[in-house]
Amino acid sequence: MKAAITAVAGYVPEDLLTNADLEKMVDTNDEWIRTRTGINQRHILKDPTKATSDMGAEAVKELCKKRGMDPTEIDLLICATVTADMPFPATANLITDKVGATNAWGWDLNAACSGFLYALQTGAQFIESGKHKKVVIVGADKMSSIVDYTDRTTCVLFGDGAAAVLLEPHETYGVQDALLKSDGGGVQYLRQKAGGSLHPPTHETVDAREHFVFQDGQPVFKAAVKGMADVSYEIMERNGLEADDVAWLVPHQANLRIIDATQRRMGLPHEKVMINIQDYGNTTAATIPLCLRDWESQLKAGDNLVLAAFGGGFTWGAIYLKWAYDSEA
Repeated sequence: MKAAITAVAGYVPEDLLTNADLEKMVDTNDEWIRTRTGINQRHILKDPTKATSDMGAEAVKELCKKRGMDPTEIDLLICATVTADMPFPATANLITDKVGATNAWGWDLNAACSGFLYALQTGAQFIESGKHKKVVIVGADKMSSIVDYTDRTTCVLFGDGAAAVLLEPHETYGVQDALLKSDGGGVQYLRQKAGGSLHPPTHETVDAREHFVFQDGQPVFKAAVKGMADVSYEIMERNGLEADDVAWLVPHQANLRIIDATQRRMGLPHEKVMINIQDYGNTTAATIPLCLRDWESQLKAGDNLVLAAFGGGFTWGAIYLKWAYDSEA
């Protein structure tokens, strides 16, 4: 039995942060941002009373509506995020409460930008084992809550958003293979320096602005290009897939140049690559499911998709799945 995606939905806040807006905040310009990242704008959750769980809940509500499913039918909900509402309880717990998924259990999974892939493979195994019939995977991040808007190297990259998929049993379609990797040695290049048990919050950590995303751009870029491209090619190779067999590459939307490198390594034409980074920026765990949401109308039952990501710490991986339905059906 396979774990098939049977519905997909997403949510992004209404407020926009454009490149023109950023020009007024830090020493940067629209051309520099677009040529180096491919980003034109980002959606930002400006309401201080709203958090990651609120975006995730909106995505799950829409998911249930599209599937014609009552939230009480959900068995398990996993939320991939690096911006949990609070250290505990889990954001997944808060989402299940907000949507009325009273029969679901769940937890948060933190694998940075690879979080959705990690969570998707984890949830798929509950379907494959026969333990559960309806598993919801949420990718959601309020990155604006941990972005330093005085740091021009990182503030141009990130946006806020959430998306969710429903996994159900299928005899043929669904997750076919997963190749997931991690290397904790990457911590020195991409991390949040303070706020955890190693460096709990203090006046000193706040004054030093250590509760924001820290990224050493060049080492991260090099590792991401190699890691994401290699693992995408490897999952094709070990499943006997040629470029013509792949309907779509669904890449994490971190940087257009990283996506291009992965596409070339796989031998795919540009037309087979989902790219929406220009509209959302890097929404971390939400990028891949937001792509699925945006391209849903073009997906056909049996399409071969390769999902690929690279994230901080480092984490990276690829999942090969067969799409389970025609969106018109």
